[in-house]
Amino acid sequence: MSDTEENSSGIGTPAQLISIIVAAFVFPVTIVVLLAQLASGGISLDKDDPSLSAEAITKRLKPVGSLVLASASQQADAKLKKDVGQAVTELSDIATSDADKVKVVYTTSCAACHTSGAAGAPKLGDKNAWAPRIKSGNDTLYNSAINGKKAMPAKGGNVNLSDVDVKAVVDYMVSQAK
Repeated sequence: MSDTEENSSGIGTPAQLISIIVAAFVFPVTIVVLLAQLASGGISLDKDDPSLSAEAITKRLKPVGSLVLASASQQADAKLKKDVGQAVTELSDIATSDADKVKVVYTTSCAACHTSGAAGAPKLGDKNAWAPRIKSGNDTLYNSAINGKKAMPAKGGNVNLSDVDVKAVVDYMVSQAK
């Protein structure tokens, strides 16, 4: 190698080397500080801000709910209330006539669509809309009502209904269209 060959690294003196090493540390630190200010919005916190008080912070961090363990007597009381409620329901079911029960089931499970004709449901009492359905036979109507068909959910969306109740409501709706 000759003495005239130049250094290709660009660092010729120790001062240049030191300045590059310092820049290699200062530049990334400066970038991190600037990004931190950007992320925090550069907002300095005011110690007198009421939203930063200990009470306000405690209130924001308070749990939404709490766990309550019921004693055996409370559980027995709840079971008794449930049993009494079921007995009253069963008595009222016995006391109401079958016709009233059918109307209640129709009102709670079927009327939403069959009163307005929503999703193509035939309206209660609309002879023209019911005629082709009645012509298909009661078994077909029962099957559609129990298992659902197109937009109509099974049992009108009330899965707690018995098949007997559903058939009774179908008979009621058919009788209104004849």
